[in-house]
Amino acid sequence: MADIRKEQERDELHRAIWAIADELRGSVDGWDFKSYVLGMMFYRYISENLTNYINEGEIEAGEVGFDYAQLSDEDAEQAREDLVKTKGFFILPSELFCNVRKRAANDENLNMTLEAAFNHIEESAKGSESEDNFAGLFDDIDVNSNKLGTTVAKRNANLVKLIEGVANMGLGNYKDNSIDAFGDAYEYLMSMYASNAGKSGGEFFTPQEVSELLTRMAVAGKTEVNKVYDPACGSGSLLLKAAKILGKENVRQGFYGQEINLTTYNLCRINMFLHDIDFDKFDIAHEDTLLSPQHWDDEPFEVIVSNPPYSIKWEGDDNPVLINDPRFSPAGVLAPKSKADLAFIMHSLAWLATNGTAAIVCFPGIMYRGGAEKKIRQYLIDNNFIDCVIQLPSNLFYGTSIATCIMVLKKNKRDNQTLFIDASKEFVKVTNNNKLTEENIRKIVDAFASRENTDYFARCVPFEEIKEQDYNLSVSTYVEAEDTREVIDIRKLNAEIEQIVAREQKLREEIDRIIGEIEG
Repeated sequence: MADIRKEQERDELHRAIWAIADELRGSVDGWDFKSYVLGMMFYRYISENLTNYINEGEIEAGEVGFDYAQLSDEDAEQAREDLVKTKGFFILPSELFCNVRKRAANDENLNMTLEAAFNHIEESAKGSESEDNFAGLFDDIDVNSNKLGTTVAKRNANLVKLIEGVANMGLGNYKDNSIDAFGDAYEYLMSMYASNAGKSGGEFFTPQEVSELLTRMAVAGKTEVNKVYDPACGSGSLLLKAAKILGKENVRQGFYGQEINLTTYNLCRINMFLHDIDFDKFDIAHEDTLLSPQHWDDEPFEVIVSNPPYSIKWEGDDNPVLINDPRFSPAGVLAPKSKADLAFIMHSLAWLATNGTAAIVCFPGIMYRGGAEKKIRQYLIDNNFIDCVIQLPSNLFYGTSIATCIMVLKKNKRDNQTLFIDASKEFVKVTNNNKLTEENIRKIVDAFASRENTDYFARCVPFEEIKEQDYNLSVSTYVEAEDTREVIDIRKLNAEIEQIVAREQKLREEIDRIIGEIEG
């Protein structure tokens, strides 16, 4: 019953987002539309989150019927300092989403009103512990942009439609914890545009099913961990998947990530708030992870999950400092300049706790190419860091049809074997893409947990065999593909041919007889 209600709520939410898209179609390009809707949802969320927090406190203290939204700005100011300490930010009643909405249609300066509100929210965190988490959060909702309209009047008309659309979303009562509506809306918007944004979409969108598989493997056997980390976190979907699977209260020190793209970095921080992860429970940094990692001083991470960008260029050995970097130096060689994939693997290994697990989506070429990549594979295998390699089906990701792999790293393996799983057939076809079902995911995770050999699917391979295969890590080298061709019984076939020949002979004789009768 609960599932049916959840699906109904989700459908309603998706319809509401489509309604806004219809209203603004032609005015705002899809990829920008996503930022505006998410930004406005975020504004609504933190306004209501703060209001509910204050109201509950006042009602508990005996102020029945208290409503922060009705308070004057002057009276509200008294609570500013206290609220910044506990919530990380402050909003004046006049600048709450609900009050700006009431005035929006008649506000000729709506763009200025919103800009001031956004600035004031970010400024409220300045000088406090939460400053880094709020700085620049509203940068992508440029209320003065020509993308919203060519004149102020047109821009404001579109802003009114946007505010009304977001206000009409059924986002549920926070106390009933249907807060996942925000997560659903976020993911729906991402998939809505990632699917037709080609590579730019695929770069920061990992399909939910792949996130589920990756994270289930990284947390296998764990009920609580110190922290979860993603070195190329995009919009944060993998971090949040870990929060969902483990329960955010079971991630003691919170969620860490790094992201090079500014827009996506902002989306990631917004996404943390939208999933009710408090400012002191996440640390998302904006820098190039390979050249300027931001979590050097943190203790290592028990769970690392990542889908780094495939085969991007990096400085590599053009930068003389990198070969001495303690993340890369153990392998004695750097990943090629044209393909940074194994640099992300080495970075993740360096950041991994002794009792931790890292699960990383990889491009298949890194499993078999020669040169520097082979030397890095040799280092990983010789030191027994690779726990498992999984071959995924093709066409799982937006923007690329290539069949990717997952590499699982551990520092405290029980034996000197590597598990290879051929999951290339584990999918169902949905329109143009392939999709992992719950059953597919369970089958892969069970094989990963049991480490048992299964014909044509999973095999534990000893170190010596991998060494004999010249450190090739392609799954097809170790897991035999099932021969689905029909087995032919030659004797049976010969007997059938003999019968056909005999019948043909009989037919010829019959035809000759009929022709003879006709001619006679």
